[in-house]
Amino acid sequence: MSGKITLSVIKADVGGYVGHSDVHPELLKKAEKELESAKKEGLLIDYSRQKVGDDIALIMTHKQGMDSVDIHKFAWETFEACTEVAKELGQYGAGQDLLADAFSGNVKGMGPGCAEMEFEERKSEPVIIFLADKTEPGAWNFPIYKMFADPFNTIGLVIDPNMHDGFIFEVHDLIEEKRILFNCPEEIYDMLVFIGAPSRYVVKNVFRKSDNEPAAATSTQKLFFIAERYVGKDDPVMIVRSQSGLPAVGEVLEPFSFPHAVAGWMRGSHHGPLMPVSIQQDTPTRFDGPPRVVGLGYQISKGRLIGPRDMLGDVSYDNARRVALNMADYFRTHGPFEPHRLPLDEMEYTTMPGVMKKLADRFESTKVVD
Repeated sequence: MSGKITLSVIKADVGGYVGHSDVHPELLKKAEKELESAKKEGLLIDYSRQKVGDDIALIMTHKQGMDSVDIHKFAWETFEACTEVAKELGQYGAGQDLLADAFSGNVKGMGPGCAEMEFEERKSEPVIIFLADKTEPGAWNFPIYKMFADPFNTIGLVIDPNMHDGFIFEVHDLIEEKRILFNCPEEIYDMLVFIGAPSRYVVKNVFRKSDNEPAAATSTQKLFFIAERYVGKDDPVMIVRSQSGLPAVGEVLEPFSFPHAVAGWMRGSHHGPLMPVSIQQDTPTRFDGPPRVVGLGYQISKGRLIGPRDMLGDVSYDNARRVALNMADYFRTHGPFEPHRLPLDEMEYTTMPGVMKKLADRFESTKVVD
């Protein structure tokens, strides 16, 4: 296939089965039907309908380019159709990630998580798509830094001539809606000042410095900023290309051998471990969690999605799962106290404004008066 292809991953929670734990098979069947129809009509080259927890993921290859109105409209209408099935079956939070009454040209800012990448397909094109549930977009900051900037994780940064110059990180400020580019490795320390605060600063894209080749893309939607009140979870997605001058598959997966602490979990208001799981273990139930991630491996050939292969279901991640469960016990024991519960200014479900208003007259000054 000549010319560039676009890989779009758009994910949304349109109804949970039961609660926030899974997606009912009928919703998945509806999404599959819509995707197959779009492929037959020529809108898509290929697709892969996947899920994690209570989210449906539409993984699509096409020639429409990034931010295509047709692709985004299709995804929106597919989620709307799935929402109708969810309502029929009385699923929990039906349509909760569809935050607008009508499609307005792009799903970004409307609720669904979206990551896209446009590139010239290589002779062999291995791509890993990560889907996370019960966490926020900043959850990718730690692993994406390890993949593309840490030689202790990615030895290719040291010994692969095609990677030795490093990578460019595009970082977004989710609150002030600004972005900045960091050249790594020379600006690593500056970048860490920001991406070490993942509730606000998020790595959106990574490019190979030598030729600006796209290497990774993430979703950066944050629903409580979009809706001004909490409606759904932020459950993000990430696309990572690998091999041939990019991190090897094993280097892309290695960061998930450590279940780092992320925000999300129950009611989107707690810290917990990001547990790597197989696609058979993607249904969070303990305290609606703990947060989890699946890795779907594809070989893209002439736009076709050959796969997926379950990359994080391997036995070599069993210890990471055990560590995550121990971390879950540690955090849960804190109950409503920080660091398990998020700081008040980051909580997505919170009674704080109402409580403060109710008790305002009972606060007395403790200032020392000369």
